[in-house]
Amino acid sequence: MSYRMNYILCFLLIWASLLVPAGTAAAAVQPEKPPTIDPSQVWLEIDLMHNRLTLVINGVHFKKYPIALGKPKTPTPVGEWKVINKHKNWGKGFGTRWLGLNVPWGIYGIHGTNRPGSIGSDASHGCIRMMNRHVEELYEFVPIGAKVYIIGHPLGEAHMSPRRLAKGDRGADVMLIQNQLKGAGFYKGRLNGIFDGGTEYALKAFERKNRLPVDGVVGMHDYHALGLLE
Repeated sequence: MSYRMNYILCFLLIWASLLVPAGTAAAAVQPEKPPTIDPSQVWLEIDLMHNRLTLVINGVHFKKYPIALGKPKTPTPVGEWKVINKHKNWGKGFGTRWLGLNVPWGIYGIHGTNRPGSIGSDASHGCIRMMNRHVEELYEFVPIGAKVYIIGHPLGEAHMSPRRLAKGDRGADVMLIQNQLKGAGFYKGRLNGIFDGGTEYALKAFERKNRLPVDGVVGMHDYHALGLLE
């Protein structure tokens, strides 16, 4: 075939490609949508000792993020929870994303922040704060129903004294007190982490039985008597 015929053939092929309807070629190379993620294969691990959140997918530590946690007086809830709702721009002060948890004694979640300088410290009212760019990334991976493991001790870090607890307080430490009082036969209510009138009544009965100051406030003597401190 002559050089001229080659030239004409190439020209015709180029011209034919221009006649393909717009979008046909693009549609052919579009990647498939990712499959729906099974919630049981995605979970989060939150390390209170190191202010770190780890995204785990199929048992593999996929990515780690620095976070801010609750202050000593308003601790982040230790335990095994799950994501029950997701929102974008949930409210002022909560950054660009919100992942709500099923904590029974209050509203807690993983969210962004308008105070990025707090990341790495214990500065919140119990929620888990992240950089907005980090929580936006995490939001796409974590489905509703995913497990969230907040790892730590309900009484706080080993070098800290546990909180004094009284009526109106809430938290994993309150639930621990309720559990101990229930096991000793003094508390009949729900283990909900809310220091209500029933919890106070049970504590006073325990204090009276054990010849402790009957004030309905969990102090160091109560922690020791309940077997929570050596």
